Amino acid sequence: MKILHVSDCYLPRLGGIETQVHGLARREQAAGHDVEVLTATPRARHDRTAREVIDGVPVRRVTVDLPFELPVHPRAGRAARVLLRSGHYDVVHVHIGVVSPFAYAVAPVVVAERVPMVITVHSLWGYATPGFRLLDAALGWSRWPAVWSAVSDVAAAPLRRIAGAGVEIDVLWNGIDVERWQVDPLPREPDDVLIATAMRLAPRKRPLPLLRILRAVRAQVPADVRLRVSLVGDGPQRGSMERYLRRHDMQGWVELPGRFTPDQLRELYRRADLFVAPARLESFGIAALEARTAGLPVVASSGAGIREFVTPECEGLLARTDAGMAAAIARLAVQPQLRAAITEHNRRVSPPMTWPHVVARCERAYRRAGDLVG
Repeated sequence: MKILHVSDCYLPRLGGIETQVHGLARREQAAGHDVEVLTATPRARHDRTAREVIDGVPVRRVTVDLPFELPVHPRAGRAARVLLRSGHYDVVHVHIGVVSPFAYAVAPVVVAERVPMVITVHSLWGYATPGFRLLDAALGWSRWPAVWSAVSDVAAAPLRRIAGAGVEIDVLWNGIDVERWQVDPLPREPDDVLIATAMRLAPRKRPLPLLRILRAVRAQVPADVRLRVSLVGDGPQRGSMERYLRRHDMQGWVELPGRFTPDQLRELYRRADLFVAPARLESFGIAALEARTAGLPVVASSGAGIREFVTPECEGLLARTDAGMAAAIARLAVQPQLRAAITEHNRRVSPPMTWPHVVARCERAYRRAGDLVG
């Protein structure tokens, strides 16, 4: 099968959509498919390179020189039409978020050219539902001969409300290399608890509310239980967080070590006792899935896509509120037997989001897209 993936953002940018699209393309290649990627992300600042190969994946870049290397192109539709007419693709897989101008411009062209198309939503449309409902009324996207999908049931719910009962919305999970994220844990002391988290330090991920949650945890946990927190990542709220830590005298037990490589994260997870994901607008939660695969109990919001792979009392604990999240973290901190039981389960039972499973789900969606057009 000849597959074209379309994504506004792609490598060398690092983010959830970028790494997942690249990972899916590589695994589809390994399964015997002919795969390419079309993106509006430039290779580097002022670099208008149109074609290259990354890890064996051919990448076509349709770019213009814009501030901050924005992945926008004024003639995206025209460029896509030329490519579709010459590429002879069996299916186009379009990846979108809330704001994806390049993908939104390419998708109608795919429909007009009658190429089978799968569209995957990687973010939560909840708060933007009225805008997308108006867009559907104007463009009729829910009536396109395309397979619509999302990365979790949580992300799929707004699509189902907009499209109505007659439109089937698939769930195409993000994937993970299970063997890569399995680790050998180091010996632990039951009263020495290391809490790990990894996120972009930006408002949507809620790093500042997490610091308030951690203060509440410290107040609930007995003083003879040592708490340490490694809050990995970087972003625009780092300065505010550093000031918060100084103001509340938390530097001695909460560290902000910056961005980690995957190898550094795996080493952290060997030492850590649990993982916290405070975001509410989380369509899936790749970082939490990596930590869960490494064996860590995960504490997260019950309204986030993380519930796709975290069942309460099994892979971790879920909470509706920040107070509930603080109570869940405190409970794990003072109950080493519960931490050990969840860790044992997570290490023994792999999550279902393995790459072979994800590729198989995508292949079924591609065949269904072909049936719709055919």
